Amino acid sequence: MSSRDDTDGSAPHAPLLAVSSARHHDDQVGQMNTEYSSGRFIWSLTFSAGISGLLFGYDTGVISSTLVSIGSDLSNRSLTTLDKSLVTSSTSLFALVASPLAGVLADKLGRRRIILVADILFTLGAFIQAVASEVWGMILGRSIVGLAVGSASLVTPLYISELAPSSARGRLVTILSLFITGGQVVAYIVGWLFSYVGGGWRWMVGLGMLPAVLQLIIVISLPETPRWLVQAGFENKAMNVLSKVYQNHPGSDQVAKQILRGIQQEVAEEEEVSGQNKSSHDGLQWFASIKHRVYDLFMIGGNRRALTIAVMLQALQQLCGFNSLMYFSATIFSLLSFSSPTLTSLSVAMTNFLFTLLAFAYIDRIGRRRILLYSIPVMILSLFVCALTFSSVKLPDASSEPTAREPAVNNSFFPLIILLCLTVYTAAYAFGLGNVPWQQSELFPLNVRSVGSALATATNWGSNFIVGLTFLPMMELLSPSLVFALYGFVCVVGWFGVRTIYPEMSGLNLEDVKTLLADGWGVRESLARAHTGLS
Repeated sequence: MSSRDDTDGSAPHAPLLAVSSARHHDDQVGQMNTEYSSGRFIWSLTFSAGISGLLFGYDTGVISSTLVSIGSDLSNRSLTTLDKSLVTSSTSLFALVASPLAGVLADKLGRRRIILVADILFTLGAFIQAVASEVWGMILGRSIVGLAVGSASLVTPLYISELAPSSARGRLVTILSLFITGGQVVAYIVGWLFSYVGGGWRWMVGLGMLPAVLQLIIVISLPETPRWLVQAGFENKAMNVLSKVYQNHPGSDQVAKQILRGIQQEVAEEEEVSGQNKSSHDGLQWFASIKHRVYDLFMIGGNRRALTIAVMLQALQQLCGFNSLMYFSATIFSLLSFSSPTLTSLSVAMTNFLFTLLAFAYIDRIGRRRILLYSIPVMILSLFVCALTFSSVKLPDASSEPTAREPAVNNSFFPLIILLCLTVYTAAYAFGLGNVPWQQSELFPLNVRSVGSALATATNWGSNFIVGLTFLPMMELLSPSLVFALYGFVCVVGWFGVRTIYPEMSGLNLEDVKTLLADGWGVRESLARAHTGLS
């Protein structure tokens, strides 16, 4: 098979474990990638696109403070457990709807335009929430935000990964996670500042419009990815983007032309296999192209294995229960008698941010697989200790659930143990599961990347919806102890899944990944490659 361009903007590479001359070429490209990764252009693109992550994090984090601050402002009554579950889970449900649709539209309209649409939806959703007077209005606003979050969570990592070099791809995509966790920290700070202000929850949700408007202005000047431009038939524009990316590299024009030829070769080969051409972006042929990509995704063994890995990681990321903390941490800590539940929740959000920052520094050094195998056991231990401790805590009756202003009475030291367990759990999650699943774009070849990433992201939001809808009812029906134990068992199953089928992806370019998964899961091969230092 001919060498092809990598998703990360590097020059064509040889297949995995190729001959020594190809390895020498890889070393040269690796050096080029190192220089490329430090370029201001790629970093500015990443930070600009990463504002989507800030919006994502803010809108998922702010609901925790909002739920304990609304009081009877909506529909002239206190929120019921069903109200809280619907307000929270509606975001995930509509994100589930939006993510596969965004994946399809990202191939037709481009990655940049989908980010632009997401900004408009973020702004509209935040405004509707801020002016809502009924529970259904709040649900509507959260649903529109869900459409924005689903679109941004799919397209933004895809956008970054298609502009990032393989040597820094993990770190650059992790920047998106940094923005997400940073947005959650900002949400908790804003929630704390407005938690004792009458109607302050409206400011909490309404301030989400500001970063959306900022990115809406910035995104107009962002370029489209060279890969999509070539697929759409805009080779000249792709060349212009590549020239800007490599403008500080010696022989930048030659490098850009070489990469462009690699992209053109890959696109031509994919079109030859699918029987489509660039005109497939129009009319019925475009739908036929989508149908063929879905067929390739499920019927080609390597693609199917890539999808299985991506879906497993995204499902595990949510079903481990982490977002129950993001959505309901203030509710949990009010039940545990903390005087300022929102401020206590901020400690969890800060831990999430700091350990995501740590993952940014080490993800490409340690490796995706190893980070998960090391961090998930810490999550398991923390969840089981938390479950055991919850069984010793006397909680108030659910029908008289406390608010941020009226904490429950609980003088034991067990709440502090639970807080410590949840903080350690958050740290382990942020270091591993919070980041690695979003590296999913690197698993898929170009022709099925959007579709595969869309289905994996839909799995994330489907699982997120389940957690958001069921957490509070399960807390009432089963007890907090059993709920956290259940999340612990999910992590146990997930650890064995990672150990069995997830190969080490760090340092691999697209052709390596495609070869690795072609005939099996490639776990042993990837570990042998990492051990011999070929990356």
